Amino acid sequence: MLFMKMMSDGGPVMWLILLASVLAMFIFLEKWFQFHREQINVGELITGLFNVLRRDGYVEAITLCDNTPGPVPAVLNAAILARQRGDRKLDNAIESACLDEVARLERHLNILGTIGYIAPLLGLLGTVLGLMEAFQAVNSTASVYLSVTELASAVNQSLITTASGLAVAIFCYAAYNYLHGRLNAITLDIEKSASEIVAFFERQEQERN
Repeated sequence: MLFMKMMSDGGPVMWLILLASVLAMFIFLEKWFQFHREQINVGELITGLFNVLRRDGYVEAITLCDNTPGPVPAVLNAAILARQRGDRKLDNAIESACLDEVARLERHLNILGTIGYIAPLLGLLGTVLGLMEAFQAVNSTASVYLSVTELASAVNQSLITTASGLAVAIFCYAAYNYLHGRLNAITLDIEKSASEIVAFFERQEQERN
């Protein structure tokens, strides 16, 4: 097989690059499924909550948030629980919930970025090892002339590891930027929904006074 031949010709560094690529793919798929699973229609959720809260249906609103996946319902739920306890200032509850949810969303993303950074370095390491092998072949030969076939294996190792490291790095950078874009969109939804529910409770307080 071509894959096994590349692994064999690339030397031991290729196994490190393979391990890094498998880990990067696993993290990307995990985060992609997480973001896809927690993607909801925020506008519909807020509208439904406001309709329930206008009737002082706190229990129903909390149940709705608990049964809806994603960070936005969790933040809204924290605000509703704080309001139910009688807190007038909801900022602390919302900020604490936001920090927890954003930290959960960002988990393992830094590993993906790190792999994208070190993958070319692993390729460079394989290149250096291949060149060292090539110079050792030159040094060990008794002839003044060295055939191309004697250097082919070492040069091939250098090229394979370099190409593999760059390929893994390109994937990691693309995956990281894509996931980071999704994270920014979710974070924006969290901030907007938090502002809306705070404004809703403030309006409700003014109407009662």
